[in-house]
Order: sequence, then C-alpha cells, then structure tokens
Amino acid sequence: MIDINFIRTNPDIIKDACQKKQARVDIDRLLEIDELRRELLRTVEDMRAQKNKANQKIKKSKNFEEKKDIILEMQKLNKKIDKIEKEFKEIDKEFEIIMLLVPNIPSEDSPVGASEKFNKEIERWGEVPKFDFLIKNHIELGKELDLIDTKAGVKISGFRGYFLKNEAALLHFSLMWLSIKKMEQKGFKLFVPPTIIREFSLIGSGHFPTAREEVYQIANFGRLENKKATKEPMFLAGTAEPSLISYYADETLDEKDLPIKICGISQCYRSEAGSYGKDTHGLYRLHEFMKVEQVVICRDDIEESNKWLEEMKQISQEILKDLKLPHRVIQICTGDMGIGKHKMYDIETWMPSRNAFGETHSDSNLTTWQSRRLNIRYRTKEKNKRYVHTLNNTVIASPRILIALLECNQQKDGSILIPEVLRPYLGNQKYIKK
Repeated sequence: MIDINFIRTNPDIIKDACQKKQARVDIDRLLEIDELRRELLRTVEDMRAQKNKANQKIKKSKNFEEKKDIILEMQKLNKKIDKIEKEFKEIDKEFEIIMLLVPNIPSEDSPVGASEKFNKEIERWGEVPKFDFLIKNHIELGKELDLIDTKAGVKISGFRGYFLKNEAALLHFSLMWLSIKKMEQKGFKLFVPPTIIREFSLIGSGHFPTAREEVYQIANFGRLENKKATKEPMFLAGTAEPSLISYYADETLDEKDLPIKICGISQCYRSEAGSYGKDTHGLYRLHEFMKVEQVVICRDDIEESNKWLEEMKQISQEILKDLKLPHRVIQICTGDMGIGKHKMYDIETWMPSRNAFGETHSDSNLTTWQSRRLNIRYRTKEKNKRYVHTLNNTVIASPRILIALLECNQQKDGSILIPEVLRPYLGNQKYIKK
C-alpha cells in the first residue's frame, strides 16, 4: 500500500507507476473519494463537537423547557450523524478497495515493458550440458527409474497430481535439508509456519485482491470450542511469505533488532487458475509442492533493502552452484513484476527437455508496500516510527527443481548422476540406476 499523503502530492508519479505496471487503477477517482471521505469526517467531527456543547448546556441549564429544546435538537443531530456515518462507511469501503490496488513504484533500473518479453538477462552461470545421446525428459526418466508416477497421482489427486518415489523422495527432502542448513549458516531463523491462514494475511502480503483466484479457499472452515461452525474464511498458503510477514503484523519493532532474517519451510498450494494450458506436462506447474522461503525485514532505507535483495539472490545461486546446475538471473520488467514489487529478479535453471531455462526462484523487494498493509513499523533511535521494508525470495522449491536436476544429470546408460553435495543424504550413492 502506498501512503495516501504521497498519492495526494504526487499523483503523476502514481499514474506513471500504474501505466508501467499495466495496473488499471483510477487515481483521479481515488483522490475524489479521498477528499469526500475527509470532508465527511470533518462534518461528523463538527457535529460531535456540537453535541458536546449541547450536553454541557443541558448540565448547566435549570430550565426544563430549554433542556427539552436542546434534547430535540440533539436528536435531529444524531439522525444527521447516523446518515453521514453510513455514507462515510460506503465511501471508505470504496477507498480501501482502490488503495489495495495502487501499485508500488518500480525502481528506476527496472526494465519498462508490458510483458515478460521485456525482462532482461543480467547474469549467467554454468555450462549448458551437451549430450551425445537422445535425452529423456524427467517424466520418462522418472518412469524408467521408478521415481515419479503422474498416472497414479492424477488418479488420487486429479490434474497435476504426482507421486515422488524412492530416490526422488530422498532427493526432494535432501534438497530441503541442504537449503535449511544453508539458511541456518547465513543467520536466518527457521520457521515451520501455518499453511492454513486467515484472509488478512493474504491481503497484507498483497496476494489479495489481485491474485485471489490463485489461492485455494477451504470449504470446511472448522468448528469453535462451542462446536459452532466458524464463518471466517480460511485459505491454503501458496508460499510461506504471507505467514512469515504477518508474524509481525501490528507490531512496532526496535531499530536495533533489524534486520530480521527468517526462513519458512512449508508445503505450498496453488490453484494455477491463471495458467490454463501452460506447462501441463510433468512437474513444472503443480497444485502442491514444498518450498523453503527466505524473508528479510529491514529499515526504511532503499539502499539497505536493495543490498538484501542482492544477498538473497546470491544465497539461492550458491545452492544452484552447489548442485552444479546452470542458471541465469533475469531482472523482471515493470509489467511482469506484480503490483507490489519495487524491484524483482527471477532465477531460471536449465531444463534440457525444454531446451530452455525455466523459472525456479523469485526474489523481490516490496519496500513499505506490505508493511503499510500489515502495520509493521519500527522505532528509530530518535523515537520516530517508520514502516519497515520487506523482501522475499525462494531458497528452493521442489519438485520443480528436480526437472533440472534429473535431466541435466542423466547418463547415456539411463542412470542419473547424483550431485556430490546431495550424496551424503542418499547413503553416499553416486548414481540412480534401474
């Protein structure tokens, strides 16, 4: 969320951000509602002041008729206040809806463009593997080596369902553990956050309202202690980010305790409603997966938060380098980064069967856009209160990363070379064979 005072004084900057991010937000209407909202508040405050004066007159007056007349006037005033307060609630609701849609201002160095075509490659690591035999995709490898079963997965779970089996299951959890240990070494506090979360958390993180269709809502909300069904909607988290950020909702932190570095290990659920027809084959785009997510909360200082953006990216790259997986870093353009992002990178890892890099990591600086929604502030040394900057990045997400790992390491005899860094988790086994 953007500060309304900033919007009032810099409407052209906000309109420019809307245009660059392809966000359809009527800023003129927002400012019109804002002025009307403030005028209604002033009117109500004036009327309440009149009521206070009238109450004082009633207390001081000893004339019954005079008191009666004042009471009648107060009753009329109460009706006017009720009417204006009702009007204010309607206006305030529209104000809040539009405010939630106002995008963050993109960084000056973010590529400007309407779609992913304008994203810019800024770094590449590793040699793309060359094979002297006909390669297989991860599903073919998984079937032949008894690692992946999508047929049974669809039978049990429906479209995009899957089973990881045998060494694939071990690889899946070894990747999680490798990433967890890396984050612990980097000084991040480890969390296993809830994946069933309340609506405010998704509004606060910015997943609502724009990406609501991508989030699963739970049909059976559960029951309270008195056995009555709760009517509060609950949702399945698509990433640990909303839970980790909301952990500090409505808190005022001390500057000396910043930055806060936290890491969430969780199952993730996404409906993928907006990806109809995309990546339907294999393990690339799934409804359910596991992820290690890193989050940093720091001071309201753009240089500091961008420094953390770079450091978080480097941590993810370290893991990919440990796995010896070729990858590249993409700086995301304004029209592809989402409304809450100030600056964003994707890391894409080489996937031979696609003959292309595929997104495996996403690294974002949201400045104060989330903290204003969740009311997370910190107290400076001068005792001033400021909103924190928030950042998030993928440490590892599986089984998508298994596509690259299995395909890049396939051998001519049909086996798969296990990356050296993962072998201790698989009994020092070097190859996966029939």
